[in-house]
Amino acid sequence: MMGYKVAVVGATGNVGREMLNILDERKFPADEVVVLASRRSVGVEVSYGDRTLKVKALEHYDFADVDICLMSAGGAVSKEWSPKIGAAGAVVIDNSSAWRMDPDVPLIVPEVNADATAGFAKKNIIANPNCSTAQLVVALKPLHDKARIKRVVVSTYQSVSGAGKDAMDELFSQTKAVYTNDELINKKFPKRIAFNVIPHIDVFMEDGYTKEEWKMMAETKKILDPKIKLTATCVRVPVFVGHSEAVNVEFEQPITPDEARDILRGAPGCLVIDKHEPGGYVTPYEAAGEDATYISRIREDATVENGLAFWCVSDNLRKGAALNAVQIAEVLINRKLITAKKKAA
Repeated sequence: MMGYKVAVVGATGNVGREMLNILDERKFPADEVVVLASRRSVGVEVSYGDRTLKVKALEHYDFADVDICLMSAGGAVSKEWSPKIGAAGAVVIDNSSAWRMDPDVPLIVPEVNADATAGFAKKNIIANPNCSTAQLVVALKPLHDKARIKRVVVSTYQSVSGAGKDAMDELFSQTKAVYTNDELINKKFPKRIAFNVIPHIDVFMEDGYTKEEWKMMAETKKILDPKIKLTATCVRVPVFVGHSEAVNVEFEQPITPDEARDILRGAPGCLVIDKHEPGGYVTPYEAAGEDATYISRIREDATVENGLAFWCVSDNLRKGAALNAVQIAEVLINRKLITAKKKAA
């Protein structure tokens, strides 16, 4: 079988680097991978398996023979470039928020709504959800199939890597400053993040919610079911990698914690680790570098009819971003929705 030509745009960022790792780890059928970024990153070297690739400029690249473009360069770049790349005949799988709510662009989490991938042909663009949405819907989908979800209340504990490499550096340097009694400088975050939590991710909207909270609501409706009501409080915590969520769900039909555990144990992408003892749950520290969405603390919520509460944790750079994008590319190939272009020898 002929391999595919894959372009990774934004290859020098947190997620771009993770995409390259995952393409290699999963032995993705690429016979050529090109790495692209803005002009200022040209010549920077990134690793792909045991190879080293040199970054080329996005502006000057000809996508005519590219099959799949993994795009992780932010919303503004995606708004400008994804339609052009799609028009050149490559399928763009975009990690930014730019296209998620576009009715002509499928918003995909393969474990949840892989069938919707087929709609990519309208624009040749497929959107990856927000990192906090991705892990949430992986856990909600099998429960929704069983007992129909009415309402979700979620509080997030999101790591700084979700805000990029500079945010990780800021947590590191501020933490060091606390110990060495130096001045703490806030650049990426509006308040200090070291030894603190910040209930503010993305921009504030008119109704008092932040854009991150709105995204979780709008994206869950699009991916899972428009009838689900969801409210979120999104909080940045001083963790480097891995997002955690405390999730409270109200169902139409009865469902016990034991039933939920059994369903989630058998569900794709889910790992249940739920012993009622010290350490019998997963924290972001253990989830970093892993692919699964981990679910712990499954219990009844007796304050509503048919209520459950649970804790869920996942690596936001992997399932929340890079892994999900690569899994979407695998769906395109496995379902024969795309074929490799004939490359000129």
